[in-house]
Amino acid sequence: MTHIGIVGTGAWATTLGILLARTGHKTVLWSRTELRATELMSARVNERSVPGVEFPDSMTVSPSLDESFTDTDLVIVVVPSITVRENMKKIRKAIPSDSNVVCATKGIEIATGKRMSQVIGEELPGFDSNRIGVLSGPNLAPEIAAGNVATATVAFPSDAIGETVQEELSSDVFRVYRSEDVTGVELGGALKNIIAIGAAFIDGAGLGANAKAAFVTRGLHEITRLGVAMGARPDTFAGLSGMGDLLATCYSNLSRNYRLGIGLASGRDLKTVLKDLGQTAEGVPTTQAAVRLARELGIEMPIANATHSVLFEGASPIDAVQDLMVRTLQPEVR
Repeated sequence: MTHIGIVGTGAWATTLGILLARTGHKTVLWSRTELRATELMSARVNERSVPGVEFPDSMTVSPSLDESFTDTDLVIVVVPSITVRENMKKIRKAIPSDSNVVCATKGIEIATGKRMSQVIGEELPGFDSNRIGVLSGPNLAPEIAAGNVATATVAFPSDAIGETVQEELSSDVFRVYRSEDVTGVELGGALKNIIAIGAAFIDGAGLGANAKAAFVTRGLHEITRLGVAMGARPDTFAGLSGMGDLLATCYSNLSRNYRLGIGLASGRDLKTVLKDLGQTAEGVPTTQAAVRLARELGIEMPIANATHSVLFEGASPIDAVQDLMVRTLQPEVR
């Protein structure tokens, strides 16, 4: 039995805890507040984020750093990207030096443009960087919590450590592949949220399957170019953490970023849509970070720019999409 400490109590954190506890691992969700931990332990269900799914016996929730992380074999970070640095500052002294750390948060830090695993590394001074990896893939939490089969990719700088974590996370309903391309796996999971918001603009405007297929395909091309410029391998974006995650997020109403785009396409403003969602939509801060990174690296990202114009510049979703159609003609691949 592996002892797994999970940072967070949101939908994906709870779902991972349930998934791994069902496999037989001892899982502890760390809550920042005693009140929330008591509430979840009393109910044995997270009605706010994963309604109707009871916690397995081997899963607990605790506000105690010692109980959550002492003697852990694996620590999984699953909190909103804007809080990763803050949370790591709080827990870093409690993480054993011989444990492995997996980041399952899909985002980019706005202020620095750094990937979440880089942020974690900075907040764990002296920690072996080979032990810090990422988990990404087409993982819609409600389906996994319901027991549906799913796949993902775990990436570590060390293939040996990646293989260990791959075995710990895998089960008969959750097949995990491994990679050494931490940058690519991480960026695929983060950047696809930008495209998902825009794909929902297409559906919200009723523009049809042809337009959406083109949008998603060009979106994949766009995020791949930025990823490669940041050090990722291009083939990673054709895998589960790239195309796989992109398709699931762009075509499912279970995706928060897709629902965000639908809400904006209906004419509601960003603040209202986010309030109605009641959960983090990582595509919003990631769009800010990605657009700035693209400019710094000289990478053309028209779809990301279009999404940015709707989120932060007052453009309407339909106008943003139409502007993409009248851009200067160019080769498909360059």
